[in-house]
Order: sequence, then C-alpha cells, then structure tokens
Amino acid sequence: MNRTEALDIVKESITRVIPDADFTAVGPDAPFRDTLEMDSLDFLGFVETLSERTGIRIDDEDTPQLTTLSSSTEFLLAHTT
Repeated sequence: MNRTEALDIVKESITRVIPDADFTAVGPDAPFRDTLEMDSLDFLGFVETLSERTGIRIDDEDTPQLTTLSSSTEFLLAHTT
C-alpha cells in the first residue's frame, strides 16, 4: 500500500460514517473530528470501518494516532509494511 492508497482508505472510512464529509476543509495535520463534527460514535464507526477495510487490529491505545488525515495515513503505512 502506498501513501495515496492509505489516504484514500482513511477518507473512504470517514465517508462511511460522515457521508457528506468535506475534505477540502480538513488540513492534513488538523484534527478531523473537530472539523467534520464527529462525535464519539462517529469516530468509533470510523475506527471499526478502517479496521474492517484493512484487516488491521486497532486497539484503544492506537486511537490517538488516528486524529488527523496524515497521522491516520502513517498509521496504516506502518501497519501494512
């Protein structure tokens, strides 16, 4: 998986729980939960979808790494190579 593919998976996983997510308003290093107005259940849905799509087990202690588009992308890259 390359960086572009990982970012696409992150965005697609977010879109599953926030269908109208506007990624033009989200900077790569800005916390997307605030920008996209994700509540805790939305975030949980994102994490579950990301795990299902990638086959990566995501534990509670991993979730701080899933707060921005860039950190989520880096998390996927680190766990797939």
